[in-house]
Amino acid sequence: MPNDIAPAPARPGTRARQAQDTRAKILKAAIKVFAQSGFDGGRIETISSLANTYDRMIYYYFGSKEKLFIEVLETIYLQLNEAEQALELDPEDPVRALTQLVDFVWRYYLDHPEFVAILNSENLSRARHARKSGRLNEISGYALSVLDGILARGLDAGVFQPGLTARDVYLIIASLGYFYNSNHHTLSAFLGEPIMSAPAVTHWRDVIQRTVLNAVCHAVEVPAVSTTQTPRRPRGRPRRTA
Repeated sequence: MPNDIAPAPARPGTRARQAQDTRAKILKAAIKVFAQSGFDGGRIETISSLANTYDRMIYYYFGSKEKLFIEVLETIYLQLNEAEQALELDPEDPVRALTQLVDFVWRYYLDHPEFVAILNSENLSRARHARKSGRLNEISGYALSVLDGILARGLDAGVFQPGLTARDVYLIIASLGYFYNSNHHTLSAFLGEPIMSAPAVTHWRDVIQRTVLNAVCHAVEVPAVSTTQTPRRPRGRPRRTA
């Protein structure tokens, strides 16, 4: 007698979990591919192959390559926020909390080169995809709210200057960290030094912290920058003296 036993039906929720897993695998693969090749160079078939799925599943879950890229942008910012939420910032010492936050952002850029690479690609396209996102502004609100809380506590304690905005402090932190990471190849060639060496990276972290604290602090002692860098002799012909 042939074995015609029908397969057991999937348990409730199994299909939803499978769909969620497939979607997550596609997003993970897309982040890697877009980081390597940008939006224009990132191919759907490369993403589906890396995710071990089919091209049609990408269109099924995301609609188009552009919509997938927009969700990638939202995802990498959400991942940054999630990592920031796990921080245990000092609630009693706003100066220390601010240095903790600076250290976190700097380390995140170093540990997540895909974040920097994807933003580089989007900046080259003048943020044409980011402007179509309905969530990025909402996502950025969390980062600013964390800074807002630190600045408010520092102002109440009399250690931070009045008139500071979370937006301005965020731009200082982000620009000093992002530029260094996104341009380290050309900066190393231009300056003639390995700016991604361990001593150089530690030194620049300290420079960022000192710059931020000098910008926001009011009559408090700012920790000195570590002197792990050897001063370089200027290149070129020496100037004549009279």
